[in-house]
Amino acid sequence: MNALTKTVSTPPERNELGERNNSQVKTLSKGLMVLEMIMAREGVRTTDVAEHLGIDKGSASRILHTLVESGFVARGKGRLYQVGPKLAQRTARRWSRSELRAMARPLLEKLVELTGESAHLSILADNQVLYLDRADSTAPLRVDRPVGTLAPLHCTALGKVFMAFDETPIPARMPSFTVRTITDPDLMRAHLRQVLNQGYALDDEEFDMGIRCVSAPLRERTGQVVAALGLSGPTARVNLARTKELGELVRRIAEEFGRD
Repeated sequence: MNALTKTVSTPPERNELGERNNSQVKTLSKGLMVLEMIMAREGVRTTDVAEHLGIDKGSASRILHTLVESGFVARGKGRLYQVGPKLAQRTARRWSRSELRAMARPLLEKLVELTGESAHLSILADNQVLYLDRADSTAPLRVDRPVGTLAPLHCTALGKVFMAFDETPIPARMPSFTVRTITDPDLMRAHLRQVLNQGYALDDEEFDMGIRCVSAPLRERTGQVVAALGLSGPTARVNLARTKELGELVRRIAEEFGRD
């Protein structure tokens, strides 16, 4: 009796599935390589990714777009792609308060030396601003915010930094401290968009009449906001025309945080 032989072939759908899985693995591998690349640099462009992976710009753009959509990568200025909020949260250092004070102290002193106004360092604590350190102005008329003091988010330049740059939610209640305090959520959202665009926050007599403040975020290498750097002065010296100059100065000095 002759034995019957049966030729076993792989079903077409299994081949298609295998090819599809292999393609997905390759795409995932490229995506991980792009993440490593972005984490190692301050920002990359589509052309950088294409050259690094040896692929065309269209493929590189699609990978970056997927990473942006997932929140692991974010678009920055000048067509740069940087670490996104999800990745920043997972890779952020756990800074101690003493570390932050030590790292930011030279920046506080530099601000006072350049402007003659008082400088402050703050962190987010229980959805409020906690003043962590300060460098005082030598002028008789100056802003005094004791270390350890808590202040609201919505009416301080330091607090607006966390809402605008760190995506801290707008408080459900925004009580009025002066006639200038922003208490409407829609107005606050529009105001925070302006803060994002200009790179620094302004408190225009919103917490205390007679005092104006500007503030910018302190970021670690991943881009995660770890604190806020601020400058405060009496309106007699800090008029509205000067706030732009001071805001730009605080923004530039804040960018020096963590540099070797």
